Amino acid sequence: MSTSAVEPGTRLAERFRLEDRVSESDGATLWKAIDEILARPVAVHTFSPDFPRVHEVVTAARAASRLTDPRITQVFDAAEDDKAAYVVSEWVTGETLADLLASGPLEPERAAGLVAEAAEALAHAHEAQLYHLCLRPAHLMWTNGNTVKVLGVAVDAALAGLTTDQPALDDAEGLGRLLYAGLTGHWPGDEEEGGLPAAPMTDGHFCSPRQVTAGVPGYLDTVTVRACLPESRRGQSPLSSPSEVAEALADVARPMPIPISYPSTPAVASASHTEGLDIAHRQQTAMQPRPPAPRPISNGGGGGTLNRVLMTVVVLLVIVAVGVGAWTIGRSLGSPTDPVEAGGTTPATTAPVTAQEMEAVKPDKASGFDPLGDGDEKSDIAKLAIDGKPGTLWKTETYTSADLGRLKDGVGLLLDMGKSMQIGDVEVTLADASGATVELKVGDSAELGSLKTVATAKDASGKTTLTPEQATSGQYVLIWFTRVPTDAGTFHGTIYEVVVHSPGSA
Repeated sequence: MSTSAVEPGTRLAERFRLEDRVSESDGATLWKAIDEILARPVAVHTFSPDFPRVHEVVTAARAASRLTDPRITQVFDAAEDDKAAYVVSEWVTGETLADLLASGPLEPERAAGLVAEAAEALAHAHEAQLYHLCLRPAHLMWTNGNTVKVLGVAVDAALAGLTTDQPALDDAEGLGRLLYAGLTGHWPGDEEEGGLPAAPMTDGHFCSPRQVTAGVPGYLDTVTVRACLPESRRGQSPLSSPSEVAEALADVARPMPIPISYPSTPAVASASHTEGLDIAHRQQTAMQPRPPAPRPISNGGGGGTLNRVLMTVVVLLVIVAVGVGAWTIGRSLGSPTDPVEAGGTTPATTAPVTAQEMEAVKPDKASGFDPLGDGDEKSDIAKLAIDGKPGTLWKTETYTSADLGRLKDGVGLLLDMGKSMQIGDVEVTLADASGATVELKVGDSAELGSLKTVATAKDASGKTTLTPEQATSGQYVLIWFTRVPTDAGTFHGTIYEVVVHSPGSA
């Protein structure tokens, strides 16, 4: 197949179906395509027959595919043969730095955090002798998964035919220009870039960020000057590599996901089985009826001495009755489990019936559940989530974003209870990092379509109780992650322990 015949609908490697032409420049065309095997969008570069650097681009892509930093665009495939030449990489969605600056400069700390992440990613690439060489606002992206992505490492330089004798210095300057843009909303170059106006100049030199935008911290102004404004350094040493830029920005706060407010869970859904018992008991004690007051005894107006004697006897009886009643109540409060003597009375039990009957049931087995991927998700360590030891754990594979790298809609831990039973609630101990979305699915078949979602927890962390809204029963219990939290720049879901409570067999 000649590259000149490439058009929408073309399938490459019997797998990648081209859908939309995104851009075209100098014989290289960028497409949005679909990986039909994994059912996910991908980016594909194809080349016209007269494109002169196909070999260089494919070679660079193959080298970049070995990079492991999740902040660098992943390369999935690259081929060069008589039928077709192409490069397949991760399809990234989100906002570029140019998009973020459309309404003006960023908060200084946010701009610095974005560039710090990019600097660390490029430092990793430089360790593998791979460089960017053409950093622009369009190459730095804040993704829909709330992560930083650096686009085009190695590949874009090959596409443009860029080479240099000082790649570390060039990429350090590129990072400095991105920081300048983030702090000021201007581009420190001779022309506009990505819709950003050129930076203002004084005496033939670009103004420093603090001269352009009020409120830029002095240390960020200094980092920018050292990275990309040599005329303004005034004796300060330059930042000559991405690792030096990363070190200079090491202490800045990293960009965080935009907080999302979710409806609060009703208190009853998250209450423990004994919560409220003390309050109920106090209320009942306060409502104990007082002994009825004795009615006056009338003798028709005569027998004063007899009346006084009778009144004294009645008062003594009342005092004795009150004393005995108080002693009985006090004994029941002190020993609520003591048996009730014949004829005695104790306050009514206030514990909910469900709390008394609920008991923990140990699953027969556990397995990693990945029906939308390769079928298995670390099943070899799944038993560690039901071993009763809080120090052991099961976790998912590592993903490049909170939404499971956009590879699938969910992944989880499947528990086989051995038989169908009623599920009262499931207590899951997650990692302390927030951001997980977990669903509780229950059913009598270990097929995803047969498992019904009965509870959901968003932005979950630590000990989380999933309580079905109505009576639920089944043999299989699935803890299903649809979003996973970040951990040191990567993303995975973690379960330290699962406890299933049941009020009885279904």
